[in-house]
Amino acid sequence: AHSTQPWRSPGEPQAPFSLPAPRWPVECEVIQETIEHIEWVPPKPEPFCPPMGPEQALHTPNEEQGTVVYHSSPGKGAQAAPECLCSPQTPTTVPAPPTALQGSCFTRARVGGAPGPLSSPAAPLEGPQDTTLLFESRFESGNLQKAVKVGPYEYVLMLRPDLYTAKHTQWFYFRVQNTRQEPLYHFTIANMAKPKSLYSQGLRPLLYSQRDAQSRGIGWRRVGTDVRYYRGSAGEPPTFRLSWTVRFPHDGDTCFFAACYPYTYSELQRYLGALAADPARSRYCAVRALCRSLAGNIVYLLTITDPGGAAGKRVVVASACVHPGESGGSWAMRGFLDFLLSAHADAQLLRRLFVFKVVPMLNPDGVVVGNSRCSLAGRDPNRAYGKGLPGSFPGVWHLRAMVQRVLAEREVVLYCDFHGHSRKNNVFMYGCNAAGDGTGTWLRQRVFPLMLSKNAPDKFSFSSCKYQVQKSKEGTGRVSMWRLGVSHSYTLEVAFSGSTLGGRSSHFSVKDLESLGRLLCDTLLDFCDPAPAKLQQCLVEADALLQRQMGREPGSGGSWSDVSPSELES
Repeated sequence: AHSTQPWRSPGEPQAPFSLPAPRWPVECEVIQETIEHIEWVPPKPEPFCPPMGPEQALHTPNEEQGTVVYHSSPGKGAQAAPECLCSPQTPTTVPAPPTALQGSCFTRARVGGAPGPLSSPAAPLEGPQDTTLLFESRFESGNLQKAVKVGPYEYVLMLRPDLYTAKHTQWFYFRVQNTRQEPLYHFTIANMAKPKSLYSQGLRPLLYSQRDAQSRGIGWRRVGTDVRYYRGSAGEPPTFRLSWTVRFPHDGDTCFFAACYPYTYSELQRYLGALAADPARSRYCAVRALCRSLAGNIVYLLTITDPGGAAGKRVVVASACVHPGESGGSWAMRGFLDFLLSAHADAQLLRRLFVFKVVPMLNPDGVVVGNSRCSLAGRDPNRAYGKGLPGSFPGVWHLRAMVQRVLAEREVVLYCDFHGHSRKNNVFMYGCNAAGDGTGTWLRQRVFPLMLSKNAPDKFSFSSCKYQVQKSKEGTGRVSMWRLGVSHSYTLEVAFSGSTLGGRSSHFSVKDLESLGRLLCDTLLDFCDPAPAKLQQCLVEADALLQRQMGREPGSGGSWSDVSPSELES
């Protein structure tokens, strides 16, 4: 399904657009229900939670004394031995959770996942008086492996590692039913992988209430008091705990918790389906398959430009969602596409000036199965660009090959890869500087991020941007495209949390995330403005900032030639 003809110009008739259902590894059980959420923007920004120090985590629940009330592990059925699913009164010893398919590897996939009847990973309720929550995560992008009830309204949860690995527990997204409105519930995720997290700086989990969505039009919202992130076990490797307390809005509701606003593969397909069916937008946007993933899901490639033809136009390449747990990047990508495909005068100008090659979801398999970081190869695809392995990492291999073909014919003015960040607030960029770069190149790398910070002063932090090319980052999209000859190659990092800039101290809403796409388009026009004034102003400013950081007086006429690149970077 890989098209070698990158310049099929929009406006030509397209083949009828089909939306094949997601394909899952055969080990994964998948429930039949379709999970969809309404979009909603809170009337005012949702503030960060006052941070709780880890030393205040006095109460550490002991899951050894609890009762397993949910256990779903791919390839093992609901196989938490039956004696664990005992009545809530009997404490049992909980076996160590099986690592998700550790040591095995992906073999094959099918629509709907595991064939045959579904197992029952949740403990059945004893009757109407039983207040045990019913957990479920066997749906698209879902991740919860196990829930242990350790008190009447208290649960210890375990996340499922990325498939075919024993690592990367970060993304969570699961359903709870049989809620009660009155009590205060306490949840602890006991196997988070990262030592540092925005949860210790005020980030709060997301809750979605089906009842509120249906009756009041309210969607995902930030919840949780007493949010803490702290070191758990002393074992190797160490694990970290995320705990929060929450009240549910209704009795008997169906609710969901998530780490960030989910953006599923099916959601992308619905978006592309609506695009293909729109006679106006499909005139200047061609949707094609870049390739197929390991599971056989399509990796989509969009070519966006005026139907007048591509002759002489420069190219902009954008991609997102190489890391499936970073869904904020997918919402920013959606805002980018929304603006670029709109009737806005600036969007029309961009389509006249450039050809846009966009891969909105580089790792669809990871998104489908609810991974945090990896594809079904059990590895991070954003370290595999240099490996030349189309069989193991088809998305990144075909993206790089496509950029290589494009560069043979024309200039690629910008590459931007959209990501989410779990440890730093705000939005920022990583660029590329080489050790031998002259000052001019060194300053020009900073112009695009500086312009973006002027266009998005309440979201984008110029001071958080970095430009080193570390050895460990050689296999990333950003560095790989730069090595091919894309001189302005960036990773856009969007915090899981929100912004501390412009007087804000609040979470990003979906609308905030989508607005980043439009702001990126504004910045592209500033960056490529034929009148040199803005560019010159930013070069002067970047130079002055640098002089200050080096402890010099701006305008003192000092030369950069006597400063080593490593000094400049630090």
